[in-house]
Amino acid sequence: MKQIHLGDMTIGGEMPFVLIAGPCVIEDEGVTKEIALFLKDLTRSLDIPFIFKASYDKANRTSLTSFRGPGLEKGLAILAKIKEELAVPILSDVHRFEEIAMASRVLDVVQVPAFLCRQTDFVVEIARKAKVINIKKGQFLSPWEAAHLLKKAEAAGNDNILLTERGTSFGYNNLVVDFRALPVMRAMGHPVVFDGTHSVQLPGGAGAASGGERGMAAYLCRAAVAAGVDGIFLEVHPDPEAALCDGPNSLYLSSLADLLCTLKEIDRLVKQPCP
Repeated sequence: MKQIHLGDMTIGGEMPFVLIAGPCVIEDEGVTKEIALFLKDLTRSLDIPFIFKASYDKANRTSLTSFRGPGLEKGLAILAKIKEELAVPILSDVHRFEEIAMASRVLDVVQVPAFLCRQTDFVVEIARKAKVINIKKGQFLSPWEAAHLLKKAEAAGNDNILLTERGTSFGYNNLVVDFRALPVMRAMGHPVVFDGTHSVQLPGGAGAASGGERGMAAYLCRAAVAAGVDGIFLEVHPDPEAALCDGPNSLYLSSLADLLCTLKEIDRLVKQPCP
């Protein structure tokens, strides 16, 4: 399997899973930095590799009036400051062609949103510019169709590709996870990440916004790590009930330590052969 080297961390193969975590969207600089510092300290204490995630603009909201974030320039400035001051790698998603070059200069990992994963020119352009690209498999794709997403990025000359599973559309306003998808995609030769919080989202389930089943995320994450993934993706917040985006499926920061300890032990059992 291809291994990705990002700073002093290695992602893929038999390496311990990496945690990609942060708030859905940048609400303000203070809260965002508070979350990043909490996650850095927690993952360092647990010896878990960590990439901080936050969106500067959520262009794919359910409603026109939904909070989207501070936008490209202000948002990237906040992320660049967190990256420099806390010395953590940064991931964010890009929704428009004209953002790709600027975002790629700041971000360590540039993410292709699930809804845009089949947009060939968009994926290729991100792969040309980004150091590392994280492609979220669309809710509308089968696991084996992900091979075409990888080929598009590889054709641009970028082999540093993460592939993220985030659930599959199941009727109206619901997602389901087929855990067979994880080994199927991992067999394609690139590290696979499981998005534990978007997988419990209920898209559009709250009428003018998405709902979610936060309480189910830990169960899905444990199953994903048992299946042998290379990373776990979580949206987290100090007070999800007050979050401006994706609160119903975001995890409380206070719940993370116990969950990560459990996931780390499962990961060790799966990736280290019995004596």
